[in-house]
Amino acid sequence: MFQILVSDSMSSEGLKPLLESPLVNVVQKKVDEAANELHIFDALLVRSATKVTNELMKKMPNLKIIGRAGVGVDNIDINAATKNGVVVINSPDGNTISTAEHTFAMMSALMRYIPQAYVTVKSNEWNRGAFVGTELYGKTLGIIGFGRIGTELAKRAQAFGMDVIVYDPFLTEERAHEIGVRNHTLDELLTAADIITVHTPLTKDTKGLLGKYNIGKTKKGVYLINCARGGIIDEDALVHYLENGHVKGAALDVFVVEPPVNNKLLKFSNLIATPHLGASTKEAQLNVAAQVSEQVLRFLEGKPVASSINLPTLSKEVFQKIQPFYQLAKKMGNLSSQFMKIPVKEISIQYEGSVAELETSFITKSVLAGFLEPRVDTTVNEVNAGLITKERGITFSEKISSNTSGYENCLAVKVTGNKHVFEIKGTYIPNYGERIIGINDFNIDFYPAGHLLYIHHCDKPGVIGRVGQILGNHEVNIATMQVGRKEKGGEAIMMLAVDHSLDEKVLHDLKACDDISAVKTFDL
Repeated sequence: MFQILVSDSMSSEGLKPLLESPLVNVVQKKVDEAANELHIFDALLVRSATKVTNELMKKMPNLKIIGRAGVGVDNIDINAATKNGVVVINSPDGNTISTAEHTFAMMSALMRYIPQAYVTVKSNEWNRGAFVGTELYGKTLGIIGFGRIGTELAKRAQAFGMDVIVYDPFLTEERAHEIGVRNHTLDELLTAADIITVHTPLTKDTKGLLGKYNIGKTKKGVYLINCARGGIIDEDALVHYLENGHVKGAALDVFVVEPPVNNKLLKFSNLIATPHLGASTKEAQLNVAAQVSEQVLRFLEGKPVASSINLPTLSKEVFQKIQPFYQLAKKMGNLSSQFMKIPVKEISIQYEGSVAELETSFITKSVLAGFLEPRVDTTVNEVNAGLITKERGITFSEKISSNTSGYENCLAVKVTGNKHVFEIKGTYIPNYGERIIGINDFNIDFYPAGHLLYIHHCDKPGVIGRVGQILGNHEVNIATMQVGRKEKGGEAIMMLAVDHSLDEKVLHDLKACDDISAVKTFDL
């Protein structure tokens, strides 16, 4: 009998597949209530309340799988689970509909002053003239980030007669056409939209995306909505534009600090807020519990589980062999994604030398996971990376080559977009580590970690000196510098490792140099 501990409150209907299975015994208790029997359980199902630490796992020696009924797995020590051979799964799309509907409800309530009017009626007032709203029909809705939730929101907005425009730098023309939306630049969306809603993951690129500068580009009287992640809309900037009347109203389900005690935004009568309710529907709670229950049963039956967070199907011996390349591949995928901030049609991976003799399928999926991580608003891993890649309209392939690059092993990734192609090569050297040995047609050699600064420039005397001077003026310390060129006096690149992230002023000064054509930063 497979013993399962459900330590957080979950929908009984969602747990029905497990409760009705003759193969399992389900115990619903908090961890401390089951302290004397933790050693018997094969599976642990949690939501966000239970903290699954390495110490807890040590008390559960029979533990084989942890199921998170929801998307986030911040309360689970994934590394410890992997080291202990424990599979971690989640339910990544169970709250898609609930979040899309909540966003639409917030938008409707914002435009018609429903929360404000409700308060006055409850106070025995009847002031119809104070709450003259605005129709959604005919308005332009700008959706920033077009994953599952953005797609569902677009369908609902179109049904209300709204004109939907989208900004997603990774959305292909084919997928946009299929759904019936138009993909624009961020500036085009900001200047055209009457209502703007964000649905991106929170990354270094999206943090403060709607800040003082970008909100300033929007129409006077714009409405802003955030039901995604706190911090995508800069809260101080929003305060500024609500005060001067440029933003007519805002709706927030998420904040940088939750609960938002003493938050300045809450003083505005034209801001409505909810306590992070995007996934709080009976159906969503049922869906996440049902999805994780079904995945646990699949695991028990020896079938693949599509929502695994770690590497469950590799033996320890195989994992140890591929681990250096698995880590390298993920970084190469991530770098490729950051270099190619445009829609992508194809990703091809080529293996040369000893790496070609290993289990390359997982290394390939590690490339895809690293590539998708900055682009999607759900957990992506080596198990679901192939499926998500296909959903985004991207084809991928792997090739074993008999060529040699002068290295004992070589991994090459080629990313193809509509008009641009990016290539990167890497190798792993025992006792020396991961190295990137090629970017496009440039030979280079650097360690892919930390804060990196990439500069594309002309190979002229003095360029490197000016870069060093600019960084010195901004008190940026250079840890390492590697340079590559095609020919003397032609195009060249340099990759510098620096001690901390660079702000926009540093990048602006670097871009102002005549002989520098491109500047990019990466945090790995």
